[in-house]
Amino acid sequence: MAQLHKKFTDDQVKELIERYLKGEIERTYIQDILVIKKRRFFILVKSYRENPKSFSIQYSRRSKTRTISQSTEKNILKELAIEKKLIENEAIPLRSYNYRLALL
Repeated sequence: MAQLHKKFTDDQVKELIERYLKGEIERTYIQDILVIKKRRFFILVKSYRENPKSFSIQYSRRSKTRTISQSTEKNILKELAIEKKLIENEAIPLRSYNYRLALL
């Protein structure tokens, strides 16, 4: 199921909600069009009633996704530097290096 904001524009959803509030379209028909459940539908209607002019189904993330903290990144780089020294050390005979085991 795709996200609502990716399938429809704000104006399309506004028009459907306006027509529902005027009694022109049934709720179940709109739910089928938008592919949403009853709870989500009434959340949208409530949001529209509170402020019709600024109603929007678009959203922005509050924080960046797939990021790690700087302290975590520093620790990872530190561990990788230690492993690099072990690999490059000629006194330690290595024919191959298994990166998968290094992460365990």
